[in-house]
Amino acid sequence: MSQQEPSSVAEQLVDNSGGGRFEFHRGEDLVGWLYYTRLRPNRYALRHTEVEPSHQHQGVAGAMVRRVLAEIRLREGTITAICPFVADFLSRTSTYDDLIDPQHPGYPDRATAEAAQRNPTS
Repeated sequence: MSQQEPSSVAEQLVDNSGGGRFEFHRGEDLVGWLYYTRLRPNRYALRHTEVEPSHQHQGVAGAMVRRVLAEIRLREGTITAICPFVADFLSRTSTYDDLIDPQHPGYPDRATAEAAQRNPTS
């Protein structure tokens, strides 16, 4: 049986631009957020994904990333994948290839993104 929340729970994505993060709510609860830096022209560097401990292993991160990517697509933006989770998510699908900034794509997969975080000067 899946550990994901039932689909009947209302989900909402809020752009907290002052905090530099997209916030993902399920029902009344803030369950996750994705930090970003907005760069010109309309490029988003997706930096770090977090999920509340009480909501981990419930599909929150994946649902949140899908909603963030859909929102950026609506804004006709592009992304640079810095976050290891986002890089891993994107490496497993071509659905969002049109969003990846061709000049600044970020990291192609989780291992590369994690290695860069461990060794930021290389």
